Amino acid sequence: MIQRSIPIRYEHRIAFTHGAFDAQNLTLRDLVADSREFGGVSKVLVLMDDGLLESNPGLPEKISNYFAKHSDTLNLVHDPMILPGGEACKNDWSLVEKIWQAIEFHKICRHSYVIAIGGGAFLDLAGFGAATAHRGIRLIRMPTTTLSQGDGGVGVKNGVNYFNKKNWVGTFSVPFAVVNDLEFLRSLPDHACRDGIIEAIKVALIRDKPFYEYLESHASELGRLETEPLEIAIRRSAENHVDHIATSGDPFEYGSARPLDFGHWVAHKLEQISNFEVSHGEAVAIGMAVDLVYSKRIGMLDAQTAERVLQLIETTGFVLWSKFLQSESADGKPMILAGLEEFREHLGGQLTITLVPEIGRKVEVHEMNERSVLEALGELAERNRVKTESTV
Repeated sequence: MIQRSIPIRYEHRIAFTHGAFDAQNLTLRDLVADSREFGGVSKVLVLMDDGLLESNPGLPEKISNYFAKHSDTLNLVHDPMILPGGEACKNDWSLVEKIWQAIEFHKICRHSYVIAIGGGAFLDLAGFGAATAHRGIRLIRMPTTTLSQGDGGVGVKNGVNYFNKKNWVGTFSVPFAVVNDLEFLRSLPDHACRDGIIEAIKVALIRDKPFYEYLESHASELGRLETEPLEIAIRRSAENHVDHIATSGDPFEYGSARPLDFGHWVAHKLEQISNFEVSHGEAVAIGMAVDLVYSKRIGMLDAQTAERVLQLIETTGFVLWSKFLQSESADGKPMILAGLEEFREHLGGQLTITLVPEIGRKVEVHEMNERSVLEALGELAERNRVKTESTV
């Protein structure tokens, strides 16, 4: 046997700015300029989520004007390529092929760039296309939602759905850079703007108690989606997610522990059961609530802390129940329980669920007591009933 170690170093760059495509904003230009060949011009293919057009109808023209202004550094090979976004885009394999076709037609090579602008699902799709063309094109992600700016968009995973399973086909690939343009958040509908808050609460719960206390002290402002606390929450959330990727010792998830997936075994299945009527942020809020109540019922988390966290989630605008949790499979059991087996498969064989025994600390468990899960679901159903009746 011949064995050698292959040390590899990645730079994970996350830039924050306002108005990335304003002509005087050099964030994007300088990122490319710093890595180009001396005196060269870099070819760029821009992929854009069509969901942006409703709130940003002039964005394609603004992008083209930006590249024209900085043509000494950037060569936009074509007007922005507009593709469907949203979770449904990850179910359409033809969109991957369209990205490959554009890369081939415009002769985008490994020294060129793909810039993907959109929400988390769109970035997953575009990132997968870029990562698999020529064994990897340099990718610049530009997340446009709170969820993607603070969580998925700053990660190193790409994927599309297959076999009716979320992210079954995908890659791990560190993007060349991530540019978080906070101006995009101003045009989001309230429900989409709110979704990123739950991922901030999640990452604070598992690794950053001072951040959790900040979120708790600004819960009402976050619930009203006030700009300053929202931007601080997104930036700190992104920093925590990137720190975990860089320091956990397992950036490409060879092991089974996925602490950043706290609350996600329920969330992934709930999205599927609802045919994605429940958004990812809403599903994660419910998934976290299930795991928090479960932890309380098995004696891992004290009742006062569990209630404290549940109230924070509700104060920031989330509901802790969905009618789709009542969906039953053929054997009469709640369909949501199948999420545990699917999560185990996703992890590669061993079930590993992250739970929170106290704010700022996590533990991993390798089994979940079905009866206690059902009791947790029952408790949340009753909580929702009481809350609903009190507001009538």
